[in-house]
Amino acid sequence: MVEHLYIHIPFCPNICPYCAFYKETGGRERVEHFLEALLVELRKQAPLLLPRTIFFGGGTPSALSMAQFEKLFGGFHESLDLSRLEEWTIEMNPATVAMDKALLLRDRGINRVSMGVQSWDDGVLHTLGRTHDADRAEESFHILRKAGFANISIDLMFGIPGQSLESWHGTLERSLLLSPQHLSAYGLTYEEDTEFFRKLGRREMQQDEGLEADQFELASGFLEAAGYRQYEVSNYALPGMESLHNMAYWTGRDYLGLGPSAFSTVASRRWRNIRDTGIYSETTLAGRTAVDFEEEVPPDILRKEKAAFGMRTNSGVAIVEAKEWENELVAMEKEGLVEQDSERWLLTRRGRLMADSVAEIFV
Repeated sequence: MVEHLYIHIPFCPNICPYCAFYKETGGRERVEHFLEALLVELRKQAPLLLPRTIFFGGGTPSALSMAQFEKLFGGFHESLDLSRLEEWTIEMNPATVAMDKALLLRDRGINRVSMGVQSWDDGVLHTLGRTHDADRAEESFHILRKAGFANISIDLMFGIPGQSLESWHGTLERSLLLSPQHLSAYGLTYEEDTEFFRKLGRREMQQDEGLEADQFELASGFLEAAGYRQYEVSNYALPGMESLHNMAYWTGRDYLGLGPSAFSTVASRRWRNIRDTGIYSETTLAGRTAVDFEEEVPPDILRKEKAAFGMRTNSGVAIVEAKEWENELVAMEKEGLVEQDSERWLLTRRGRLMADSVAEIFV
C-alpha cells in the first residue's frame, strides 16, 4: 500500500514572477470541474492507498472557498481509510488565511500548515510579487495558532534581488519570535518560464553568489543556535517536528500524486499527469487516464536517486551503500565537503553550500 499522497491544487489568486510550479488563476466553474475530477481520480486510486501523510500543495490550496473545501474533504473521508494518517499538510498563502477557514481545515483533519511568508521585509515581498505584507503574515500566523494548529512551518527565501544580509537577518529574527515548529529557507532559483528568469536573461536582475552564501550560512548558524535542527539542506525543525511527507520523498518511499502536473513513483513505475487543468478535468471525468508521461525506472536508478536525496539530509548515505562512489567521496572529503562517521557519509557545513554539486556524483 502507498503511504504518501500529494494533491496538486493549481489555482492561485496571483501568479508570482519567480514560481515555476504549474498554476493558473482559474475561475469558479473551472475550480468546480477540477474538484469533481480530482475526487474521481482519488476514488480510482484509493485501493492503493493507506496514507500516513497527505500534502495539499499548489498553487495556493488555501484559496479554495469554504464550500469547495467541504466538497473536497467529504470526498477524502468517504474514499480513504485515514486510520493511519499521521500528518496532513496544507500550503497556505498568508493573504488567504481566515479564522472560519482555519477552523474548518483543523476540524476536517489538517494538522500541519506550511505558510509561504517568504520574507518579513515589505520591500522584498514587493519584489517577489506577493499579495501580503509582513503584518498580514504575522496576523495569519496568530489566527492559525488560535484555530488550534500546533505544527506550523514558515517558508522563507533568500538570494532575492535587493535583499541585504541585514534584511535576511531581520526575517530570521522575526520568524523565531513566533516560535514555529519548522522553517524552510530556500535560495531563490531562476527557473525557466518565469518572469524572473527572463529578467535575469535581460540583465534586469543579477545574482550575487557571495551574498547568497553568506545568507545561507547565517540561516544555518542562527537557526541551529535557536534549537532548530537542519535535517535537510533547506529545512530546519525543532526535535521531532520534521516533515514526514518530505522525508518520504528524500528517503525514496513510494508516493502518489493527484491533480494536474502531479508526479507519482510506485515500485519501479513513475508517471506524471498532464500539465493542463482543463484537459486533466475533461479527461478524468470522461473515465480516461490523465497520465501524459510514464516510465519504468530501473532499480539501479532508484538507488542512485535515493543516495542523491539522502546526501542532502542529516542522515547522509551509509558507507556500505556508497562503495561505488568511494573515490569521489574521498576526493570531496579532502576538499572539506563531506565527512564520515562510523557508519555514514555526511555533508559538512561547507558541503551544504554545494549540496547540488555533491549530489551530482550519485546520478
